[in-house]
Amino acid sequence: MMSLRTNIRNNKTQDHSSAGFRSSLILLALICFLPLSLFGQSRQELEKQRLQLQKEIKEINTLLFQSQKKEKTLLSDLSDLVQRIGVRTKLINTINEETDQLKTEIKENERQVQMLEERLEYLKDDYANMVVQSYKSKTKNSRLMFLLSSENFLQAYKRLEYLKQYADYRERQGEEIKEETIKLHNLNDYLVERRLEKEELLAINRKEKDSITKEKASQESLVKSVKKKERKYVAQINTKQKEERKIDAKIQALIAEAIAKSKKKSNVKSSGFALTPEAIALEKDFISNKGKLPSPVERGIIVRRYGKQSHPTLKGITIESNGVFYATEKNANARVIFDGKVLAIQVLPGKKKAVLVQHGNYISVYKNLDNVTVQKGDLVTTKQLLGKIHTDKTTGKTILAFVLFKEIHRQNPEEWVYKI
Repeated sequence: MMSLRTNIRNNKTQDHSSAGFRSSLILLALICFLPLSLFGQSRQELEKQRLQLQKEIKEINTLLFQSQKKEKTLLSDLSDLVQRIGVRTKLINTINEETDQLKTEIKENERQVQMLEERLEYLKDDYANMVVQSYKSKTKNSRLMFLLSSENFLQAYKRLEYLKQYADYRERQGEEIKEETIKLHNLNDYLVERRLEKEELLAINRKEKDSITKEKASQESLVKSVKKKERKYVAQINTKQKEERKIDAKIQALIAEAIAKSKKKSNVKSSGFALTPEAIALEKDFISNKGKLPSPVERGIIVRRYGKQSHPTLKGITIESNGVFYATEKNANARVIFDGKVLAIQVLPGKKKAVLVQHGNYISVYKNLDNVTVQKGDLVTTKQLLGKIHTDKTTGKTILAFVLFKEIHRQNPEEWVYKI
C-alpha cells in the first residue's frame, strides 16, 4: 500500500517535472525556429531572385549575342558582354547569400535534431520507469488495496480518478514518443535535402565563377580593340544621339499638333487634349494601372534604360535615353500596353516606322518597326500586335524603342510597365 502511494507520489512529481521540461522545450523550440522562419522567407526571395537572374543570362545569350564578331559590331559585342558580366556578378552574389542562409539553417536544424534526440531519450526512460512501476503495483494487487483502504466513498472515487489519469498519462506518453520519433525522422530527412541543396548551389557558384573569369578575359581583349578606334566610335554614338533627338522632337511636335487640333475642334481650353467622357474614363483606368501595364514585347530584356546615363563601355561618354530599349527575338512584334486609339504612324529614317497610341492624355510610342498592322484612328486593345520589330543586319539584334508621354512631356516607362 505504502509502496503504491510512494510510487504514485514519485510519478506525480515526475509528471510535473516532465510538464515543466516539456514547456521549456517548446519555448526553446519556438526560439530556435523563429530565425528559421525568417531565413526561410528570405531564402525564398533569394531563390526567386537567383532564378530570375539565371533566366536573364539565358535571354542575354539568346537575344544579344547574334553578331559575327566583326569590327562593326565590336562596341555592340563589348556592351553585350558588360551586361552579361553585370548580371552574372549579381547571380554569384545572390548564390553566396543563399548558401550562407542554408548554412545557418542547417546549423539550426542540427541543434534541433540534438534537442529532439535528448527529448526522445528522456521520454523513453520516463516511460520505461512508468511501465516498471505499473507492473510492480499490479503484481501486488496494490491498486485494489489502494481503493479499498479509502476512508469514504468520495476518497475512493478520487483515488479511482487518479489511477485513471495515471493510466491516461502513460498512454499519452507512449503516443508522444511516437510523435517525437516521427518529428525526428522528418527533420533528419529535411536536413539531408538542405545539405544536397547547398552542394548544388556551390556547384552552380563554381560554374558561374569560371564563366565570369573567361568573360572578363574576353572583355579586356575587346576593350583593347575598341580603344584603338575610340574616336570613331564616339563620333558614331554622337551622330546616333542627334538622330534620336530629331525623331523625338518630331514626335513631340506631332503630339502638340494633335492637341491643338482637338482643342480647336471642341473649343475647350486645356493644357492637354480635349477629351470626351469616354476618353477621360480610359485615362483614369490607364493611370490606375501604373506599374502593372504589360511589356511592349512578349519576350525580351532591357538593354538601355530611361534618362541620362554613362555609356556602358566608353568612359566619359554620357548618353540620354528618352525611353526604354528592349532586345527581343527575331520576327517579334510590338504590342500595345493598354487600350487606346492609334494617334499617328510616323515614318523614320531607313523606312522604319513608329506607332503612336493615345490613352487619354497619355501617348505610348513604339519605334523601330519594319511594318505595321494598324492604321491611324484604329481602336486597339491591350497586347494587340502593332507590327514587326526591325532586326539590324549588322548586329543581328532586334530592338524596340519604347517611349511614353503625358501630353508632350516624357515619362519614365519603367515606372508604368510591369517587369517582364
